[in-house]
Amino acid sequence: MKRKSLILLLALMSVLCANALERVPVWSKGKMPNRQDHQIAAMTDEAGKEGFNADKHRIAYLEWGEKPDKTVDNDACMILISGGSYQNCCDVGLIKMWREELTKLGFQTVNFVYRTPRPVGLPIYQTAWEDGQRAVRMVRDEARKRGYDPEKIGVISMSAGSHLALLLATSSQTPAYEKVDKLDDVPCHINWAVVNAPAYVTTDAETGSPAIRDGYGIDVKISDCFKFDAKTCPMTLHHGGMDIYSPNGSTLVYRKLREMKIPAELHLYPDKGHGAFGFDRAVDFMHQIGVMGELEKEVSIMERYTSDEARSKKITQDIWPEGRMPDKQEHQCKPYIEWHMPKNLKTKGIQIIYSGGGYYGNDPDGFEVTPVRRRLNELGVTVVTMKYRTPRPSPESGLAKHTTAWQDLQRAIRMVRSQAAAYGLDPNNIGIMGSSAGGHLTLMGVTSSRHQSYLPIDNVDKLPCNVQWGVGIYPAYALTDGADENNTTRGNADSAVLVPEFSFDLSTAPMLFLHGDDDVWAAMNSVKTWEKMRSMGIQCELHTLAHRGHCFQNFASPDTGSYKFVDHVCQYIMGRLKMK
Repeated sequence: MKRKSLILLLALMSVLCANALERVPVWSKGKMPNRQDHQIAAMTDEAGKEGFNADKHRIAYLEWGEKPDKTVDNDACMILISGGSYQNCCDVGLIKMWREELTKLGFQTVNFVYRTPRPVGLPIYQTAWEDGQRAVRMVRDEARKRGYDPEKIGVISMSAGSHLALLLATSSQTPAYEKVDKLDDVPCHINWAVVNAPAYVTTDAETGSPAIRDGYGIDVKISDCFKFDAKTCPMTLHHGGMDIYSPNGSTLVYRKLREMKIPAELHLYPDKGHGAFGFDRAVDFMHQIGVMGELEKEVSIMERYTSDEARSKKITQDIWPEGRMPDKQEHQCKPYIEWHMPKNLKTKGIQIIYSGGGYYGNDPDGFEVTPVRRRLNELGVTVVTMKYRTPRPSPESGLAKHTTAWQDLQRAIRMVRSQAAAYGLDPNNIGIMGSSAGGHLTLMGVTSSRHQSYLPIDNVDKLPCNVQWGVGIYPAYALTDGADENNTTRGNADSAVLVPEFSFDLSTAPMLFLHGDDDVWAAMNSVKTWEKMRSMGIQCELHTLAHRGHCFQNFASPDTGSYKFVDHVCQYIMGRLKMK
């Protein structure tokens, strides 16, 4: 019996050892720079335990997770970095979730626990940055032993930990400390970063407070502690629109990465405060940049959404009564709307959709319209598609490129509002969606509904033409450097500002923006519009996609944000609709 008991005990100990997380100190004894007696290196769950001995937890450490299963191993390592205002390392649950989910996805994980609280007499981040550079060197040095590529090291972070992640991502060529041993000959750059809710990024917050002026002001910039050197890596930035640690910090970092032509994503979540959001989008980003293996073959979106079975009927209507069309141009097509009624109506809300085409043409049955229309019908939503007047008005007319299309849109919204009740729908629950030039047109509809584009012709025109939400898909012509189609600075320069036709009146509605990071019709069109709306107190959602250009959804690889385009758009729209 004793022998059997011993065997069982040994077996149990073996299991416990196999599941235990291995801790390794970052600094050798006596080598840690800027030691301060009030600092410890411990997560808050451990530091809060009865009997915690601070003297045994003075040195920053790495806590290695289990090795991923061979069937999913992607030859990469993720460093996990908690937030806590540089006062502690508090994101215990988040670190646990990241470790579990990333291990399932094939990553070797390692939790990095740095020194806190903030050092005295030094920048708030200094000792953590020293620990961080040393930690990255150790992770790179361990690559061969632990079985991952030393040039496939990423970080995922939160809050103050994201401030530290930005230092590691942008400033690896600036030594945080003087060399202490041979390990410091190992490079300390990282290869990509997933940055959640970075704190202290702007100059109105860099001393360690929430953003005093909310990240706005002509004298508010990115803190100069971020060097944006030659080893600055691709990253995805995630931020809540209501965060007191201003999301403008993330938009400014994104803009700087675009200036440097470094692939990046920006994900902004409306009505969200301080927190980590969009883990699934971070995974999509890592797929897109090749961290998780080669991308699968791209698939046509039209081949994935082929069925109109969810539609009960289609009704076609001219937008203008005969002989009453304003600014008629003989070379332009005839505008109309089509109602697409779902078989199983689940909401009284209505979505209007139209395509792009540079204001030279537009196709209400193409890939920018039909897939979303079909999916919304499946979800029980009434969709109205629109064909607006193109090509552009003749130069002799003196009209801007968008004027006749804008007239058509305002009239179409009024028509839909006037008929909604007859179809059992809500005339005050209407959204619009357009792509490219159609995205510019959507911005006109969202921001300038109180601006009259034509004289009233009948009772329909007594109705307002405001909407309750908009969806802008890679909107073109939104900034002055692209209004004439030259796109000289891709929207990155201070001189590239929003075009004057957007009134941003008191009826301006919230929006969803989706844009390719590599789009010649620059992603900054969407970003700067988002910044403007936030300054007005309007919460919008925004997502950019790394390595993706114009029409990113037309052909896309599975497991990427581009492939999930329809689901993401419909998720936003369903959130805006008032359900029955």
